[in-house]
Amino acid sequence: MNFCLDARTATDHFPGIGRYVVNLAQAMVPLLGGDERLILLHDPTQPSRWDLTALAGERVQVVDISISPFSLRQQWTIPHILRGLEADLYHSPYYLMPYRPGPPMVVTMYDLIPLLFPHQVSPTARLLFRWMTALALRTASHVIVISQATRRDLLTFYHLPPQKVTAIPLAADPAFHPQTPAEIERVRRKYGLPPDYLLYLGINKPHKNLARLIEAFSRLTHYALRITHYVSRFTLIIAGAWDPRYPEPQQQAQALGLEEIIRFLGPVPEADLPALYAGATLFVFPSLYEGFGLPVLEAMACGVPVICSNTSSLPEIVGQAAIMVDPLDVDELTAAMDRVLGNQALREEMSGKGMMQAGRFSWERTARETLRVYESVSRGQGQRFAFWGVVG
Repeated sequence: MNFCLDARTATDHFPGIGRYVVNLAQAMVPLLGGDERLILLHDPTQPSRWDLTALAGERVQVVDISISPFSLRQQWTIPHILRGLEADLYHSPYYLMPYRPGPPMVVTMYDLIPLLFPHQVSPTARLLFRWMTALALRTASHVIVISQATRRDLLTFYHLPPQKVTAIPLAADPAFHPQTPAEIERVRRKYGLPPDYLLYLGINKPHKNLARLIEAFSRLTHYALRITHYVSRFTLIIAGAWDPRYPEPQQQAQALGLEEIIRFLGPVPEADLPALYAGATLFVFPSLYEGFGLPVLEAMACGVPVICSNTSSLPEIVGQAAIMVDPLDVDELTAAMDRVLGNQALREEMSGKGMMQAGRFSWERTARETLRVYESVSRGQGQRFAFWGVVG
């Protein structure tokens, strides 16, 4: 069996999808059966933080193909390449792909944010997403999603046969684990971080709910100054990719007079992320919607207490290891932060539970479940696959 994983999205333009593709491929290689080979389509012309060529070997073939997922040319070029490679299955991790690749096709979907939060994208982009996603789902033999929440959304919006959609969660990269004091100090010095800080990591799009996080931190600060003094030493660090279309979080912090205790770091290199997490007293993630919510899992893996939303996929990820709040309720978020920051014993308990919970997710398990889909689709079977439910 020749399984083709389209890794053209393992580039800096697709950091999230790229991480999925690379971790999946790395974990899949040692699990391949005796007659199974993995073919990786790779675009060498695009900047990438990953080196897929390092995976090439007896069981893995890396095929260079300089065609963007946005190019119409892929519709006839990739099917021709797949025929020459005698591929028995084609897996696209992106909904823009060749829609008639030849062999049976599997597609991975992550979320339906353009449909659930239409104000975040233009009408043209929203229409393109709806149509192209529908085309991908219609032509795929099977669909992989990264959470039960995304599976429910997909079945609701597109009315797919339930047996056609399998939920297979992601995992934190092994690099995310408790860090040494020296490594934490290195990152703290590099970014000029204070000894005590709360952390949010993610993009600044509206559905990430930064406005309510900033408002809750403002209330917490003012409340603490009246009642106690522990919060007065904390800074809120907001890190991650920054979309200039949404400057409101920075404007809000300025309007509230919080520039000294709310810092916006912007993108942080992958090598610094584990220590950035590990150095935080608390990780707060009040997102309105997540297809998976990988930062929450990464934070728990690093031993950081987590407060997150009780919506979409996040309850699946955190189980009983985090404090969950209604992301629309600023008072509830404020009270949760106050409770955790004021109780060291609770923070230590949450840290231990979080690391145990994160340990239940692994790329080896993700790869094993993905291979089961490959093998079943390649055999032309329409069986219902086992789904992963809430891990508690």
